[in-house]
Amino acid sequence: MAYMPTRDDALVTLEAAVRKLRTAEAGIPRAQERAAQIIREAREKVDQARADLAEEIRAADRAGMRQVDIVAATGYSRERIRQILLDT
Repeated sequence: MAYMPTRDDALVTLEAAVRKLRTAEAGIPRAQERAAQIIREAREKVDQARADLAEEIRAADRAGMRQVDIVAATGYSRERIRQILLDT
């Protein structure tokens, strides 16, 4: 004779599924905060790398490197290089 689930069994299973959903939903804010922190840290690294590159561009200019060579090395436009050099 095969086992037939009862209403009580179905209720227990249903309640377990509801708890599982609530637990998963509760994890979303924590995951979002972790993701936001990772993004903040990545943006800070980009900002620092950009500042370091700007300083190296200025140093290359002071060392006499031609602007066309700085453009070729960085991929920045001549106008962007000019802006960086003026922003000392």
